Amino acid sequence: MWSGPRNISTAMMRAWGTRPDTFVCDEPFYAHYLKVTGKLHPGAAEVIAGHESDWHKVTAWLTGEIPLGRAVFYQKQMTHHFLPEIDRNWLGSVSNCFLIRHPQEVIASYIAKNDDPSLEDVGFVQQVEIFDLVCRRTGSIPPVLDGRDVQNDPRRLLGLLCDSLGVAFDECMLQWPPGLRPTDGVWARHWYKEVESSTSFRPHKPKAEPVPDRLRDVYEKCLECYERMSAHRLR
Repeated sequence: MWSGPRNISTAMMRAWGTRPDTFVCDEPFYAHYLKVTGKLHPGAAEVIAGHESDWHKVTAWLTGEIPLGRAVFYQKQMTHHFLPEIDRNWLGSVSNCFLIRHPQEVIASYIAKNDDPSLEDVGFVQQVEIFDLVCRRTGSIPPVLDGRDVQNDPRRLLGLLCDSLGVAFDECMLQWPPGLRPTDGVWARHWYKEVESSTSFRPHKPKAEPVPDRLRDVYEKCLECYERMSAHRLR
């Protein structure tokens, strides 16, 4: 599941993590991203020390035997972590799905943590690159979900996603116990406070904050990417 930051990606991981047939992993390229870029994210040294930072080993794990003998391997991926040097061929070994959010809301949420994000930080351009690559290689449109749609009608949207993947929907995906998980990255205590207290998808609440003028160009480019993918979203 390819998502940019400040989306409902962790709640989506919770939904899949409740399934007894599913193993989930959390942002497997994050350590590599931090090691290569030197980004000063909270707990960066701990992330690099505690998670695999060699992308070759990460992709081998993602395409290998599913851990714990489970039938489904749900991989929560951040598009901005998928740096250009990482081989793309392994994408043909997995079912690629895409989780989108309107860039006005992404930017409004992001600047609460980082006041001056670059176009690359918010992941829309990378998400479209991956989407286009999957479309070309498969000759079909992969599943696209808008986080707002999932929040407002999780039963229907998760059902559509499962149908598109050939996986039976499980009602347990609609609710989960609060708290962190052993499968969460070590960064969870810095980023997952809201999800930590959650037990289900919460109805969407629009963010009314305008995009600052200094980020208008970033916003316009992200909006173009979002609208391209939104045209294909599951409804």
